[in-house]
Amino acid sequence: MIKIISIVGARPNFMKVAPLHRAFVKTNLIESKIVHTGQHFDEKMSDVFFKQLELPKPNYYLGIGGGSHTQVTAKTMLELEQIFEKEKPDLILVVGDVNATVAASVVAVKMGISLAHVEAGLRSGDRKMPEEINRIITDSISNLLFVTESAGLVNLAKENISDDKIFFVGNVMIDSLIYYLKKAEQSTILYELGLEKYQYILVTMHRPSNVDTQEGLEKIVQILLEIAKTKKVVFPIHPRTKNNFSKYSFYTNIINNKNILLIEPQGYLEFLQLMKNTLMLLTDSGGIQEESTYLKIPCLTFRDTTERPVTVELGSNQLLHDLKPTTVITKVNEILDGKVKEGIIPPLWDGSTAERVANIIIKKYAKQ
Repeated sequence: MIKIISIVGARPNFMKVAPLHRAFVKTNLIESKIVHTGQHFDEKMSDVFFKQLELPKPNYYLGIGGGSHTQVTAKTMLELEQIFEKEKPDLILVVGDVNATVAASVVAVKMGISLAHVEAGLRSGDRKMPEEINRIITDSISNLLFVTESAGLVNLAKENISDDKIFFVGNVMIDSLIYYLKKAEQSTILYELGLEKYQYILVTMHRPSNVDTQEGLEKIVQILLEIAKTKKVVFPIHPRTKNNFSKYSFYTNIINNKNILLIEPQGYLEFLQLMKNTLMLLTDSGGIQEESTYLKIPCLTFRDTTERPVTVELGSNQLLHDLKPTTVITKVNEILDGKVKEGIIPPLWDGSTAERVANIIIKKYAKQ
């Protein structure tokens, strides 16, 4: 048996590891274990793990919690070293670009353990983003790099990563979306919130560049209030975004608006149901750019750059380079008037990425 330890930390990691774990177990050749570092862990996240994503209880839960990027990374490295020493895995698998990803990567390589990175090669070009640094470091030391889109191949070639380490396999996030789509349709979230299909706009916002300043938050409020004049707005609000909002009096303007629904972060199935039936998405999230592209839903992303350019080049995503309310509202109104960007589903975003990953790993590491 090939022993693989997969690392999860933040919510998007759960959706990426779920199809991989299923594919590994199905082979009968891979022993799959999961370490949850604890970056996101509460009752809702437990529900995602145990009920919605059909993942087993993590073999290890570290409970790292909050702190600075350096503190979280250092604590995670110390804990993981002990686990890797005890388990002696053949391969450490990391996904995405959170602190847990780079922490596990450095520890694995220092201990002489093979490392696989799923979602390799993504680059925004913005090194002020901590995630960008995590991506670059992880890719530079990985033994297997699994790529979601053609831009990843180009980026890794520029960084002189050897071709024999790189595999274009598609997108495990889309594996989860396809797998859970029917199950999500059973969610009653639209009824609970009093929503009609295609009569609301879904918003997520959490990146520091957008929500960590009073100026950014004021612009978000202006945008939400303007949209709410004609459409309902559903805003699952990130804890940090909520904390930042609560410092300012203008927060009451959206709390008291009956057309703006501020709700808690949702489970994966509930959010998928909300996303599938929205008129459009306003977001600064990476994963949502991909999911909206597969679902062919108009998506306006509040960022200067994206590490997922295929969502713009082929998909339904558009970048908005600032939060200027007039610019945003103009674009929103264009979509409401039917001027919708037509997108197509990128290559290999077909629901079978995890199986391709498993097959490659078996060919590389199966003991003779």
